[in-house]
Amino acid sequence: MQFNANLRSVQGSSASRRLRRANRVPAIVYGGKDLPANIELDHNEIFHALRKELFHSSILDMQLDGTSQPVLLRSVQWHPYKQIVMHVDFQRVDATQKLHTKVPLHFTNAESSPAVKLSAAIISHLFTDIEISCLPADLPQFIEVDLTNLVGGASIHVADITMPKGVSYLPHRGDANPVLVTAIVKGGSADDDAKAAPAA
Repeated sequence: MQFNANLRSVQGSSASRRLRRANRVPAIVYGGKDLPANIELDHNEIFHALRKELFHSSILDMQLDGTSQPVLLRSVQWHPYKQIVMHVDFQRVDATQKLHTKVPLHFTNAESSPAVKLSAAIISHLFTDIEISCLPADLPQFIEVDLTNLVGGASIHVADITMPKGVSYLPHRGDANPVLVTAIVKGGSADDDAKAAPAA
């Protein structure tokens, strides 16, 4: 995805307020061999870009004063109660250096799983994204979690999903294999239901 940026020479809170009044957003790009650079963005362009999941999990093509730079979105500061982007951070991307970044999880086939069809379970998503490590060329837009075989009372851990080639999971708070999704059965687990069922 591509977006436009311009270098800004004036810094400080007063300059940032003037930028915002002009429908511009102060931002910064850092990393790589170059020094951090203060930049500005068009508010409408970046606002609509940020509404797209792909913008948060892809290598972006930043057109900075006519030159192209690959970057990764790192953080966004929003106004406390208005739909206004206050500040954005980007990181330069080196094709030879591994990235550490978050990618969204896409949960599929929940409605056709035994957990839902047979046990009327409630599918609880404990994570909506995970942090990974990979080279820029291997960065996935998302990671799929297939719930086809999920049964009532069971869970799916990180180790249960297939990571894309070249992608490795970065442990969350020291947990190397956290639960991503679980099927909650009202009144007990699927194992409890099986024990209570009369013999054929």
